[in-house]
Amino acid sequence: MAEYELEDLGPVDYLVIEFPAGHQTFAGEIAAELAKLVDAGTIRLVDAVVLAKGDDGVVAAVELADAGDLSPLVQLEADLAELLAADEVIQLADSMTPGSVAAVIVYENVWAGPFAASVRRAGGQLVATGRIPIQAIIASIEADASAAEADA
Repeated sequence: MAEYELEDLGPVDYLVIEFPAGHQTFAGEIAAELAKLVDAGTIRLVDAVVLAKGDDGVVAAVELADAGDLSPLVQLEADLAELLAADEVIQLADSMTPGSVAAVIVYENVWAGPFAASVRRAGGQLVATGRIPIQAIIASIEADASAAEADA
């Protein structure tokens, strides 16, 4: 932990990105874009796991180092800690469709580290956070456009 001071860490988030069985291509464009975010100092990859959920609902988890064509992404993982415990991985897999494969990516928002540290030094703490899925934003914009057309 010497390289990273705990009080300077930014918020840590995770994503579960699901693909239909046989259509997962984590190593191509996705890996390149993830590497760009890490290289730019926007995020720090903390942990990543590949999950496969069988048609019967049974989940298999594989760390990046053991994922064959994804092993180049291992060098992007920060030397912080593996944050995902086995029971958390199973809980994340609950949201997956049977027969699918997913990447779980845990990352630090490095860009927010200085702000987060200043909040903590001032005695503040994060008490709520949220995310609006892009699909919801697009649907809202399209609904507004449809309503405007109907009113015209």
